[in-house]
Amino acid sequence: MGLILDRLSEMEAFVTVVEQDGFTHAAKILGISKSAVSKHISGLEARLGVRLLNRTTRRISPTELGLSYYRRAVAVLADARAADEMVTAMQDTPKGALRISAPVDLGRNQLSRAISAFLQKYPDVSINMALDDTYVEIIAGGFDVAIRIGHLVNSSMRARKLSETTMHLVASRGYLDSNNTPETIDDLASHHLLHYSNLSTGNSWNITAPSGEERQVRAVGRLTVNNGGSLLRAAESGLGIARLPSFIIEDAIVKGRLVPILENLPEQHLNIHAIYPEGKFTQPTLRVFIDFLVGYFHELDKNHAA
Repeated sequence: MGLILDRLSEMEAFVTVVEQDGFTHAAKILGISKSAVSKHISGLEARLGVRLLNRTTRRISPTELGLSYYRRAVAVLADARAADEMVTAMQDTPKGALRISAPVDLGRNQLSRAISAFLQKYPDVSINMALDDTYVEIIAGGFDVAIRIGHLVNSSMRARKLSETTMHLVASRGYLDSNNTPETIDDLASHHLLHYSNLSTGNSWNITAPSGEERQVRAVGRLTVNNGGSLLRAAESGLGIARLPSFIIEDAIVKGRLVPILENLPEQHLNIHAIYPEGKFTQPTLRVFIDFLVGYFHELDKNHAA
């Protein structure tokens, strides 16, 4: 056991030296003397029989072998921390604060109701939710978790699916009476298209044809905006055709303020995920919160399907 602990100490010292670009700052981070850090590095290099660091009077940098060792060491130390956190998490109950990032309209609708139910169940937890339709950096922004809709970009983050939504083309009855109802994807080219500007596809809509072919429609219209609720109100007022997720438009359709069009097209689904940094899920409050959201959205989806 002592040998393993020594190796972890050497590994931690090496990783910290690389990340802090030197022994002095590494010693401050680790809370030990500079000579102790140097001793760890020397012992590691002696044990491995290789030089891991290039040392000059101005800077310290990893050798090629050192860089490879660094990448693996980071993963090993992360696993060790996760193991420690897991044991702690299993003994704790949810308490403290969570910072959440979420899209505006999802946050105002389903998510706000889910959070209210969660806070009633866990009175020792507080939540700070920031609503933003633009992409936010989770770690840099100080968030514990972000709720994302749509395709996930590759990253070091963990993801857990909460639910899914479907995209629909909608317009007001007044607009359709004045401009004719489109019957094919090609007909959209002659209509005012109300565009959501945060799409990864730029100013185009990717729409699946009845044949299964993926079609691109250039969204040229009188309004482009980065918020779904604004598009909803513009469509309701008769400005044009909008393409929006079901959780934004369902009430407007039920009450007749909007009419779905091109309903013969295959449904296009967007997944809703909770995204969180590696290792965060072992923290009891976040783990319980995400588990709660999974259950909440599962019940919501089941009720909608009934």
